[in-house]
Amino acid sequence: MADFGVLILAMAIATFAGVVKGTVGFAMPMVMISGLASFLPAEQALAALILPTLVTNLAQALRNGLAEALASTRHYWRLIVPLCLCVVLSAQLVPLVSQHALLLTLGLPITAFALTQLAGWQWRFRTENRARAEIATGILAGLWGGMSGVWGPPTVAFLLSLDIDKRENLRVQGVIYLIGAVALCVGHAGSGVLNAQSLGFSALLVLPASIGLWLGFRLHDRLDPVRFRRGTLIVLTLSGFNLIRRAIALD
Repeated sequence: MADFGVLILAMAIATFAGVVKGTVGFAMPMVMISGLASFLPAEQALAALILPTLVTNLAQALRNGLAEALASTRHYWRLIVPLCLCVVLSAQLVPLVSQHALLLTLGLPITAFALTQLAGWQWRFRTENRARAEIATGILAGLWGGMSGVWGPPTVAFLLSLDIDKRENLRVQGVIYLIGAVALCVGHAGSGVLNAQSLGFSALLVLPASIGLWLGFRLHDRLDPVRFRRGTLIVLTLSGFNLIRRAIALD
């Protein structure tokens, strides 16, 4: 178990991550892994974010009620199923895969996508291509999610390309991330990253993350759709740059 100073710093990071997640719907794992890994071993930082991510995703998914959450699950099943399968499988590769290559190949395309969107160029999927796009997004997000705990950027990039309203965007992200977080728990229970000691530390971060999420929801409700989209793209850009920064630091 971490000493008191480390615990307080970890709680502060979890609270801030919750605020960001409640406002734009994603980025909690990226904020937490970036902050925690600056003073904790990478595997411990990854384990620490698992329970806060699981609980806050549950709250986000059910914010509009169980019926709407189930409807979103049925509607996006082509993305969810491959995501879960790939999370469980790729979690077993954590000790084997170069984190430098993983972070760089995720950070570069995400940053490019967000910057082009901010510049005014918008992706749109044709109706006949949407099913393939969902499956591809699920595979991509799952592969990276199992190894790094980060599956938000590919998912949110896909949802932004659909141009759905902010209420649906936040709910669908919650549903997808909730199911993915369950898969991540299963995967890392098998990989050994999640054990009795790391589980206890992760549990201590649930409350501050939940408080941050509540504050973020209040900010989200005050954002108009244009500002929500722009804010989401800014967070996505910063996330992409951070992934690239971490990759370079590991080189």
